[in-house]
Amino acid sequence: MHTTPAVETIPTVEPSEPVGGHPAARVRTFHIQTFGCQMNEHDSERLAGALVADGMVATPDLESADVVVFNTCCIRENADNKFYGHLGDLKMLRESRPDMQIAVGGCLAQMDKDRIRQRASHVDVVFGTHNLTHAPELLRRAAASGPVVEVLDEPMASTDPTATDQQEAALAAVRDLPYAAWVTIQTGCNNSCAFCIVPSVRGGEVSRGMNDLVSEVETLAGRGVTEVTLLGQNVNSYGRDLTRRRPLFAELLRKVGAVEGIRRVRFTSPHPKDLGPETIAAMAETDEVCNHLHLPLQSGSDAILSSMRRGYRADRYLSRLAAARVAVPDLAVTTDLIVGFPGETEDDFERTLEVAASASFDSAYTFIFSPRPGTRAAAMADRFVPSDVIAERFDRLRTVIERSALIRHRDRVGRVEEVVVEGPSKRNADVVTGRTGQNKLVHFTPIDGHRVATGSYAQVMVTAAARHHLTGDLLAVTARPSHRVRIPVSSG
Repeated sequence: MHTTPAVETIPTVEPSEPVGGHPAARVRTFHIQTFGCQMNEHDSERLAGALVADGMVATPDLESADVVVFNTCCIRENADNKFYGHLGDLKMLRESRPDMQIAVGGCLAQMDKDRIRQRASHVDVVFGTHNLTHAPELLRRAAASGPVVEVLDEPMASTDPTATDQQEAALAAVRDLPYAAWVTIQTGCNNSCAFCIVPSVRGGEVSRGMNDLVSEVETLAGRGVTEVTLLGQNVNSYGRDLTRRRPLFAELLRKVGAVEGIRRVRFTSPHPKDLGPETIAAMAETDEVCNHLHLPLQSGSDAILSSMRRGYRADRYLSRLAAARVAVPDLAVTTDLIVGFPGETEDDFERTLEVAASASFDSAYTFIFSPRPGTRAAAMADRFVPSDVIAERFDRLRTVIERSALIRHRDRVGRVEEVVVEGPSKRNADVVTGRTGQNKLVHFTPIDGHRVATGSYAQVMVTAAARHHLTGDLLAVTARPSHRVRIPVSSG
C-alpha cells in the first residue's frame, strides 16, 4: 500500500448550541495530523469519530487545539524524521500551554513506543494500531495521573465489554468527503516482503466477515455515500483465513457492487502474486468496480524481486497485467516502485526501466529504499546502494513513468469522462476538481459560474492533458447528491 505525505484529514465539526439560554460549557478541541497510507487515513477518520463521540470538536488550527494527535507511519525513514521534527516543534508550545495534551498513535507508535517517550517526554499518550478508538479514555487517564503508554500486541478480543466493534467504529468515522468512504476489509499481512514492517506493526491477516462488510456498505449508502474503497494490505487474499482454503475477494467485489446507491467501488492494494482470474472477472463483470488497478511492481529485476521475497517474476507480473487489460476496458494501471534496494545493480535497474516502459503505467509512486529496523532488508547493510547512484536512478525512472503517463493522458483528449466532483481546486477556487473512474484528476470550470455540489456526478469533455491531471469543459451534471448530512456519531 503506497504512502502519502502528512496530511490534515479531519474536517471541523461545529459544537452544539447552548440549551435553554444557559452558556455552554467550553468544548475541548482536537487536531489530527496523519502520516502514511490510506489505512492510516481511515484510522484517523475512526479516531476522529471516537473523539467527537466523547464530546470534542475538531479544529484545523494545531496551535490552538487542546489535543494534538499524530497518527504515524513507519514505512519509510523520512516519515519518521518528519514526525519527530513536528513533535519537537510542539515542545515549546506545550510549555506555554500546560493543559494541552499530545498523543501519538499508529504504526510508528506500535513499533517505537518506548523511544517516543524517551525522545519526547512532553507526549502524554502513546497508543498503537490495535486500540486507537480508546484514545479518549487514555487521554482522561493521562490528565488524571500522568503519561500513558498502551500498545497492544493484537486487537482487543471482542468479548471485552469495553471493546469497540469494528463496524460501529467505522460508521462513526468523521470523513472529509460525505460521498466517499474507506471500508477496511482486513487488517495485517501474511506476506514476508524483505522491505516491509507492516506484519510487525499490524500483525497477520484477519478478515472481517462478508455479511458485516456488506451491511456496513449498505448503511453508508443509506447515508449518501456513493463511492467506497475497500482497504487491505493484500485485498486479493481477503477471506482466506475465514474459509481456510480460498480467498473471497471476487465475491466481495460483486456483493458490494450490487448494493443500491453505490456507484463506484475501488480497492487497494492487491498483490501481484495473488491477482487471480476470478478477481479480474469480477472487475470486468461488475459495472460499479472502477476501471483502475493499483498493482505494486516494486522492481522489474527477477533477482531483486527474489531478494525482496515478492513471490513473482517480472514476466508473471506482465502476463497478469495483460490479462486484466484484455478483460477490463480502458483500464488505468498504477504501481509502486522501489529504487536502490540492497544489491540492486545497474543491470537490475535497467530491467526495472524496461518493465516500467512495457507496462506503460498511468502513474507510479516511486520510493527510495529506506531500511526499517526489524526487516530482512535492514540486515543487508553490506549491499546498500550509494545514495548518489540511487538519486540518479530515481530521476531516470521518473522520466520513464512521466513519459508513459503523459502519453496515456493525451489519449484521453477529446473524450467525455464521467467525474465525481471533489470540490473547488486548492489552487484556484474558480476551478472545480473531479475524479474519473480511472482515478484521474480533472480540472474544469463550472458553466456560467454556477456552483457544482461536491458529490455530484458530471460529464466533462477533456480538452488538455498534463502528466498528473486532465483539464476539461463541463457538459452536464448528471446526478446530484441525494442528501448531504454529516454522518451521525454514536457514543454508545
